[in-house]
Amino acid sequence: EVAPLGRSTDLLIGEWVVALGNPYGYLLGNAEPTVTAGVVSGTGRNIVPSGDQPGLYLDMIQTDAAINPGNSGGPLSNAMGEVVGVNSSIFSPTGSSIGLGFAIPVERAIRVAEQLLRDGTVRRAWTGLEVAGADAMRDWKTQGGVSVVNVAPGGPAERAGIRAGDVLTEANNRQLRNYLDWEAVKLDLLVGDSIQVSLGTSGRREERLVVTADLPTVTAERVTVLRDLQLITVSPAIQSERGLESSEGALIVRISPSVSRATGLQDGDVILGMDRTRIRRAAQVGEFLNSLRSRQQFRLYFERRGRVIFTDLVFQ
Repeated sequence: EVAPLGRSTDLLIGEWVVALGNPYGYLLGNAEPTVTAGVVSGTGRNIVPSGDQPGLYLDMIQTDAAINPGNSGGPLSNAMGEVVGVNSSIFSPTGSSIGLGFAIPVERAIRVAEQLLRDGTVRRAWTGLEVAGADAMRDWKTQGGVSVVNVAPGGPAERAGIRAGDVLTEANNRQLRNYLDWEAVKLDLLVGDSIQVSLGTSGRREERLVVTADLPTVTAERVTVLRDLQLITVSPAIQSERGLESSEGALIVRISPSVSRATGLQDGDVILGMDRTRIRRAAQVGEFLNSLRSRQQFRLYFERRGRVIFTDLVFQ
C-alpha cells in the first residue's frame, strides 16, 4: 500500500512525527524498517556550511525524532501517517542522533522526482545575480536587505534592470534579511518562473520582475575530447554563474575517474593554457591534443578555486 502524502506547510511546532528508515543497514537482515518518534522542533530551518558539513540546506523541517546513519531517504510522516518530508541529515558531534534531525519538505522531494522522471536531470533556475554572502549578515538590520554584488551580463537580472550595488528588500513577498533568505526564494523555482523583487534605492521602493532561465553551463555547447572529458567555453555569464576568476578558457563540466587520475584535473577546473597556446575556446583543447605526437610532453595551466596551477603531462 502506498503511503498518502501530506503537506509540510501544515506542520505545527510540537506536532508529533514519525521517522522510518534503515539505520546502520539493519534492514538487510530484517524487512521491517526502524521507526522512531518525536515532534516537529522547527520549520524553515537553514543549515549553513560548517566543519564536516559543507552543504547548504534551506527551508528544512527540524525534528527530535532519532535519525541515524542509514535513515536518510526514509519518510517522515505526521500522526495520520501522511508523508510530510524525507529524512536527510543530523547535527551531531558523535555521528549519532542527539535530537537534531532534519528532513526535506515532501513538496520539494516530489518536484525533484518529477523533474528527474521527465527530463533525466534537475534544471536549476538561474537569476543571473549574486548577493553578498555570510560576511554581510551582521549588517542586515542597518542595511534593510541584501546587496547585489554581481550581475551576469545578458542574464535575467540585467534584463530586469537590476545592477550591482542595488539592495533587494523583498522577493515574492518574502522579506530578505540575508543571503539565506535569497537562496530560499530561489530554491523551489522552476526554469521560466518569475520573481517579483523589491529594491530599496535612496529611500524609494522600486519593483522589478526577474524571469529565470537555464544555467549558462546547461545551455552552452559542449565539446568532448579524449572521449571522457567534456568542456564548455567560458563566457561572461558562465564566469558569473561559477564565480570564476578567469574570463576565458575551457571549463570542465564532466570528467571520468580514469582521466581525472591520469591528469589530476577535476570537474570545475578551467583550462587556461597548453604550452604556449592560450585557451580561449573549448575546441582549442582538442585541436592542441590532435597536434601532439605520441608520448610528447606538454605543460597544462588551469584555474581551480581561484588559483592558477600548472602540471606537466605526457600525451599517450
